[in-house]
Amino acid sequence: MKSDAVRQGMQQAPHRSLFNALGHTEEEMKKPLIGIVSSYNEIVPGHMNLDKIVEAVKLGVAMAGGVPVVFPAIAVCDGIAMGHIGMKYSLVTRDLIADSTECMAKAHQFDALVMVPNCDKNVPGLLMAAARVNVPTIFVSGGPMLAGHVKGCKTSLSSMFEAVGAYAAGKITEEDVREYEEKTCPTCGSCSGMYTANSMNCLTEAIGMGLSGNGTIPAVYSERIKLAKHAGMKIVELWQKNIRPRDIMTEKAFHNALTVDMALGCSTNTMLHLPAIAREAGVTLNVDIANAISAKTPNLCHLAPAGHTYMEDLNEAGGVYAVMNELNKKNLLYTDLITVTGKTVGENIAGRVNRNPEVIRPIDNPYSETGGIAVLKGNIAPDSGVVKRSAVVPEMMVHEGPARVFDCEEDAIAAIKGGKIVAGDVVVIRYEGPKGGPGMREMLNPTSAIAGMGLGSSVALITDGRFSGASRGASIGHVSPEAAVGGPIALIHEGDIIRIDIPANKLDVLVSDEELEARRKEWKPREPKVKEGYLARYEKMVTSANLGAVLI
Repeated sequence: MKSDAVRQGMQQAPHRSLFNALGHTEEEMKKPLIGIVSSYNEIVPGHMNLDKIVEAVKLGVAMAGGVPVVFPAIAVCDGIAMGHIGMKYSLVTRDLIADSTECMAKAHQFDALVMVPNCDKNVPGLLMAAARVNVPTIFVSGGPMLAGHVKGCKTSLSSMFEAVGAYAAGKITEEDVREYEEKTCPTCGSCSGMYTANSMNCLTEAIGMGLSGNGTIPAVYSERIKLAKHAGMKIVELWQKNIRPRDIMTEKAFHNALTVDMALGCSTNTMLHLPAIAREAGVTLNVDIANAISAKTPNLCHLAPAGHTYMEDLNEAGGVYAVMNELNKKNLLYTDLITVTGKTVGENIAGRVNRNPEVIRPIDNPYSETGGIAVLKGNIAPDSGVVKRSAVVPEMMVHEGPARVFDCEEDAIAAIKGGKIVAGDVVVIRYEGPKGGPGMREMLNPTSAIAGMGLGSSVALITDGRFSGASRGASIGHVSPEAAVGGPIALIHEGDIIRIDIPANKLDVLVSDEELEARRKEWKPREPKVKEGYLARYEKMVTSANLGAVLI
């Protein structure tokens, strides 16, 4: 056992004395030491129930003959952090989570790990740690919240943000906003649409690191507790068989994850997280392959914010495995890959029934023949830009309009809510990238304001920042290179005509190469916005968004 390094032999007598201080018995000293990484806290709705999940995991581990030991991981609530300086501290926690988990796992020589995450950066951070530490590991998330109900319709957090925009446009009353406040988020759990947290929890199943239901069983269902017990039992089996994350998270497994991503219509943040996780697993994942996968992968789901179905509906329809079984009807997946079930992908998804063809479209009747995410390139984004194609209305798939340029999110929001943005405009928000932010803030407030004010079918937004999975519309993020390093987005002038062609994967400003070069010669780097603390260190170390915004 790996833990023999801290528990067996005369040299380890001092170590055993400390285990004795923890109350460990002689019997426990002979069993595998299973670390349980708990993301429980009392500020994130998706994490407030994780204490119960962790207790169920502990019971499962003990039932299977392991010794469960809990240690913590941090997590930020993106919704609470949204729209202010707090959002600079969201993406950056992904690396803190990975680093701190690596430290704890290796310092104490755990034989295996159970990761208990739920929300946006917590899931990819722990997947990165799993690949890096590479001891047998399984994931069990806290699960999605149930949808809210307002005026007879199901709602989610994106509805709440859009209500603020609708109020600013005079379309709803303050009392209406209050009703949304009270009813939109009715339970604990990750927000109920196909936002980043649920996207990553579903892709954890698709890549083979979570059991069936990990991404979709609602947080408040007792089935979630049973899933946690099974994960606790399964990790001991994985330890016995020595099945490790890098055995599971192979290049083909990431191909499967991207394919499922396209079918589900996941958050564009997956285009940041999958390359970062792959890098830790020793796999090079270039986001450019997303278009090739998208070209042959039909979009089968329109979950909120793209449509009016929610995670609870996907769960009832058969969940991620039902989606994968539909995809397998056209041989779009690698099915011979090992997973944490101890079985292959093909064995896992065999016979999984699509119980609701309105929630999961059959493979021969998709929402579109191409996938939910597109990578765009052009003279604004020589490396890449990313859009959630499945959440763009048809009339905005090709758009041409004048640039309305802002150098920070706050200025853009003020202009949108002040009525200064009109139909046809292309809002450009720059100096919000990984370095420029620093921290690459999500732009849910401006996209929600645009949608809430009735401009979602006529106004586009591009940024070197990123978007919440709750954003919808022609919202193009991750523009690389970013403005802070002199990327072409920094050279756009107010009024320049921008052309967006999503079907052709193109994003251009209609300015000559000579004019752009002249502007480039006049451009000067800006002073860093933050000069001390973690963000200052992050700004110096972070790479471009098209590389996953990883630290080097």
